[in-house]
Amino acid sequence: MTLSASAAFAAASCFAASTLCAAVLDLTTMKIRNDLVLFLLAVYAALAPMAGIGWGEIGMSAIVALCVLAFMFGMFAMGWIGGGDAKLAAVAALWLGSANVLPFVLWTAIAGGALTFLLLQFRAIPIPVTWLGIPWVARLHAATSGVPYGVAIAAGALATFPETTWIRILT
Repeated sequence: MTLSASAAFAAASCFAASTLCAAVLDLTTMKIRNDLVLFLLAVYAALAPMAGIGWGEIGMSAIVALCVLAFMFGMFAMGWIGGGDAKLAAVAALWLGSANVLPFVLWTAIAGGALTFLLLQFRAIPIPVTWLGIPWVARLHAATSGVPYGVAIAAGALATFPETTWIRILT
């Protein structure tokens, strides 16, 4: 295996595992840790050049990621999403590349709609009292609780990832 393929494989593994971790953390705690986002940023910075991704593509991805961050922080300021969601979406956009941001947004919106629908259905039914003893389940069931949108962001990112330069390097 070449250096670029090895770097792409390591990067893809880190991205998938970290994105899944962010989804699980958001589902169970309603928080996405900054160190997870910083880890994704650091791995991208280290492995993108090693994988052979050009500086032009890295630069365009960074510009798009900053635009996503600005847009998402606007949504955060309106109280629609959490700050961790905004940072996760931006770092995911960086990884996915400028060519894949629109599909990422589309898949995230679809996943977010499905997640919201499922949560509304879940909140409409009574659940066993023993389930209410599990803090994160009780929080998800509460009508006043928000939507762990990091789950939708992760789903959108993972649905889009097979179309990225990272995967083209591996094939």
